[in-house]
Amino acid sequence: MSAASERRFELRRVTDTEWLILDHRYRADDPRRPVASVYALSDTEVEVNWLRDLPMSLSYQSPFDVLEDLRRLYRKDRSRRPIPIPHMPPPRMARA
Repeated sequence: MSAASERRFELRRVTDTEWLILDHRYRADDPRRPVASVYALSDTEVEVNWLRDLPMSLSYQSPFDVLEDLRRLYRKDRSRRPIPIPHMPPPRMARA
């Protein structure tokens, strides 16, 4: 995992049973900074209220699992080469 991905998101404890996930790409006064609210339902289950439209689960085993899954989603995989796009020449215009 890249260091930038590690630093971008923060899991901040608010109460004994509630956490916020913050996106440090945005300033502290920017309303886009909070990404999710995480609530403990039991010792082995948390519920997530996503504040962005993300293709993520609504329940996890721990708040740290939520953070890891979010980091995995935003991680850029540079281990593969870009997919080549075939070049097509422009169509020829018919002469009158």
